[in-house]
Amino acid sequence: MPLSAGTRLGTLIGFTLAMAVATHVAHPDPATASRSAHAASGPPVAPRVPVVDDYFGTKVTDDYRWMEDRHAPKFEQWCREQGRYARSVLDRIPGRDSLQARIAAHTGGGTTAFQVHQAGGKVFYLKLEPGQDTFKLFVRNGVDGPESLLVDPDRGASPGHHFSIDYFEPSPDGSRVAYGISPGGSEKSVIHILDVSPRREWPEAIDRADYGSPSWRDDDRSFYYNRFAKVGPDAKDTEQYLNSRACLHVLGTDPDQDRALIGTGVAGSLPVTPVDYPFIQCTAGSPYVIASISHGADPALTAYVARSESHDHLSPWVKIADVDDAVTTIIPHGDKLYLLTHKNAPRYKVIAVDAPSPDLSKAVTVVAPSERVIQEIGASSTALYVRDLDGGLGRLRRYDFASGRVDDVALPLHGALYGPYLDTRSTVVLAGMVGWLSPPAYYRLDGAGTVRTSIVPPWKEDVSRYTVDEVQARSWDGTQIPLSIVHRRDIKLDGKNPVWLAGYGAYGISLTPGFVSRFLTLLEDGGVYAVAHVRGGGEFGEEWHLAGKLATKPNTYKDLIACAEYLVKQGYGSPATLAIEGRSAGGITVGMATTARPDLFRVVFNGVGDNNALRCEYGTDGPANSLEYGSTKTEAGFRALLSVDATQHVVPGTAYPAVLLTSGFNDPRVAPWQPGKMAAHLQAATTSGRPVLFLVDFDAGHGMGSSKSQRDRELADQLAFLYWQMGTRAYQPTSP
Repeated sequence: MPLSAGTRLGTLIGFTLAMAVATHVAHPDPATASRSAHAASGPPVAPRVPVVDDYFGTKVTDDYRWMEDRHAPKFEQWCREQGRYARSVLDRIPGRDSLQARIAAHTGGGTTAFQVHQAGGKVFYLKLEPGQDTFKLFVRNGVDGPESLLVDPDRGASPGHHFSIDYFEPSPDGSRVAYGISPGGSEKSVIHILDVSPRREWPEAIDRADYGSPSWRDDDRSFYYNRFAKVGPDAKDTEQYLNSRACLHVLGTDPDQDRALIGTGVAGSLPVTPVDYPFIQCTAGSPYVIASISHGADPALTAYVARSESHDHLSPWVKIADVDDAVTTIIPHGDKLYLLTHKNAPRYKVIAVDAPSPDLSKAVTVVAPSERVIQEIGASSTALYVRDLDGGLGRLRRYDFASGRVDDVALPLHGALYGPYLDTRSTVVLAGMVGWLSPPAYYRLDGAGTVRTSIVPPWKEDVSRYTVDEVQARSWDGTQIPLSIVHRRDIKLDGKNPVWLAGYGAYGISLTPGFVSRFLTLLEDGGVYAVAHVRGGGEFGEEWHLAGKLATKPNTYKDLIACAEYLVKQGYGSPATLAIEGRSAGGITVGMATTARPDLFRVVFNGVGDNNALRCEYGTDGPANSLEYGSTKTEAGFRALLSVDATQHVVPGTAYPAVLLTSGFNDPRVAPWQPGKMAAHLQAATTSGRPVLFLVDFDAGHGMGSSKSQRDRELADQLAFLYWQMGTRAYQPTSP
């Protein structure tokens, strides 16, 4: 699942630097202990406790509803035993450890950086260097100035546990940085504040800041942020992300005394519902402050503007846009507001209104809609920069504030564009670029020409023997689905190559090119890595998204099946060599493909996946995500959910492929019972004799905060599993 809020304002979700969490060892439930104690012949059996729901006259049985009490000792014990069994099977595959060593060498073959920020002439970024396991926060004076380490998230962590930096935001003058940090991939962020030079931690820590999105005021001593309501230890998962508030924190004060400005129960608040996420956004050098109300999965905001009239006083809020206006981003500059919207423009356009009186009926279009999909906008001191997606490739345009002229910005390579990373009080333009076969690099794009920076030094990988095929596969209804295929130049299209096909298709998220360092081991072995750009994503704008949302959601898995059939027909692989992979919302895509065409795949990788769509709204952020999937509160929503609930489409007595499901027990987005239920259904139903494994990591969450070694280990498990199930001689295991 995407971040339910805050990403449109340029931040990512949380991490917590509190104390390291001790692993909780649950006591097995006596009623299930004898049934779950497994022999080497199979995984522990999940007890069936049927619950029957009546949805608008349709009765649906859920055999594993008991798993939804994710904190109950019974479920935790079952997950641990499933994990132990899966681990014992995977560790017996000969060659698995050597695969992990090869994968680690490739993924550690160069430096990676992301979340770049500019402020006060400084550049801040998260960076992972060769030999390191977690991203650390760095700063440098100037683009290529001397570099200093600011935050090492694992400093002081106990063995076997790790922390991750989820997001950070420097103050406008670059003298301070607020950052969110969390343990074990949980995304339970705690905000800390750090003086940059000399380096000094402020004493306060702000918890319940999973979607913190700190936004500094121009005084460099205070910031707005989002904070969740405090709930009791017995609160339901669905209550964790309700009633969040936009608050103001002043350095050196008690966070529990912070003033809430927007939220349910806040006097004088703008109108919000318990599932909304309110944010207040400041822009350096601008007197205008934006209040954005995010409604969960819907990218369209309800937005207001106020003017900062003194240090502690804002003018009354004036409404800018509501959900029907389809505005997703707002950038102030001077006395104008620049809005990104898909209203009457499914591939988006940029409009401008007067900040003091933002009347959308008088808006002026400054960047017209075109064949390109506008993904994001941002401002420097002199121009608005427009990041586009053009046929799967990143493009950049510059709208000059003074002249109103729009020009293309020359880019150094064909691939995905990250950023641009801008400071509204500077002309410096930084951007990252990466391709399927081009390692990540950061460039300055202002001035006379493109200049590569030293933020990320060149990688040493030689990828000259690989190539990329960009093709289209015809789906069930005639729609052409883009398909990216990476492979060695010399492979034979004889149907014998191992093929890894990935798909997602949700929330309008596009699967853009990314360097395939993780899959170089597969490619070295003559394998094929492919990405299906299925409907539900954003590759062709909002129309592409809507074609895989709610009632049209089945298109996502049907498109994946079409891409798999293309790969087989063209000889890249065969049903005996083909693996499909989906993560998070991609669990719907691969879960349904598994149940619809079990004959087409040898292996299925279902990572932290949504598989029980009918119960998605009962997860932690379920109420917010019902806008994407549907809700059982309406008949139309129920029908939409039932059509893509993979657990309800598992048929006993069917020969299913080998399946490896994974989960992080700290996952706040897709609860472990989602893949857990799917594992239980498949283990009870399959007749193929192929394994169905459920591997649970108790020091992980949804994957955002996973360490490099965790990611390498997971991929080694998957690749060894694929080779084993293909019957590749070098990886034939002993009987587990």
